[in-house]
Amino acid sequence: MKRKRRYNSTAVRIGSIIAFVVIWQLFSFYNEKAELMNPVFLPGPIDVFRTMLEYLEDGTLFKHVSASLIRIFKGYFLGISIAILLGYFMAKIRILNDVLDPVLGIFGSIPPYAFCPLFIIWFGIGEVSKVFLITYTTLLPMIGYVVQGVRSVDPLLIRSAKSLGGSELQVFFRVLVPSALPFVLNGMKVCLGLTFSALIVAEMMGASTGLGYIIVNARNWFLVSDMFLSLVLIALIYTIIKQIICLLEAKFLKWKKSGMDAIE
Repeated sequence: MKRKRRYNSTAVRIGSIIAFVVIWQLFSFYNEKAELMNPVFLPGPIDVFRTMLEYLEDGTLFKHVSASLIRIFKGYFLGISIAILLGYFMAKIRILNDVLDPVLGIFGSIPPYAFCPLFIIWFGIGEVSKVFLITYTTLLPMIGYVVQGVRSVDPLLIRSAKSLGGSELQVFFRVLVPSALPFVLNGMKVCLGLTFSALIVAEMMGASTGLGYIIVNARNWFLVSDMFLSLVLIALIYTIIKQIICLLEAKFLKWKKSGMDAIE
């Protein structure tokens, strides 16, 4: 009996990215000859790579990337931390949920980026307003995932753990955390995209460094290759951070993965 060949998801994903880059470059070559649009407005991967080398040579690439990364980590992890703390107590304390849920619903109906001018007025054009916008954008949707995760815990599991002599601390770490963790990690992945959106909006509104600033500066001078470089770096950083979260998910939720493998 022939052994079933295991499907290599990683190879397919990498191959998909390589194929996309190759097609993009081929279309760029074709556009230079056919001039479907102005070739200056559609640079290929080679042009973007040359632009990156120019940023590396003048030493500004690391400055822009590090500025955006610092803002992401500050705002993202601050928003996630507050959401986990607040969401947990909202799920456990009914009156707190009844008080905060309508208020959060009102703020949740307003696009976070509408507050960007207000944050600049309140906190200035410096780093505080940018980090605050990222934190706020991450916080609101993440609370919902945390509340849902805590409420998804089977009460029978909690009663069983307590009947076996488990303390409140043991029940929290052995029952509640593992049950709620899939929702929390999923929320972190979803909110990551919102975090990057808030970052770019904040940097485009007022900044002298960062990936969003590169886009604004490139727009002013029609440096389309610079725009594409910023977009590529955003996609790359986002993919790396999301992959780290996926690795954490694979590590701490092995039981979930093995269950899906059994179904397949």
